[in-house]
Amino acid sequence: NNTWCIARPSAEQTVLQNNIDFACSNGVDCSVLASGQACSLPDTIINHASVVMNLYYSANGRQPYTCSFANSGLITTVDP
Repeated sequence: NNTWCIARPSAEQTVLQNNIDFACSNGVDCSVLASGQACSLPDTIINHASVVMNLYYSANGRQPYTCSFANSGLITTVDP
């Protein structure tokens, strides 16, 4: 299934930080965001949120509801 969950560009940064906190405390290995790791750059909240939101989405069967994140996520067919 070639779909990805990413953060909506219009999402508030506080909501995106909440998404990061939620995903990282619900099974997502967020060590990929640490400095020098594969997904640490660009070092922005929207990019880090997109990474962990997609990891959460993938780990939970790529179901549309696992990309909702209070309407701050969207599913794309274009590899981010």
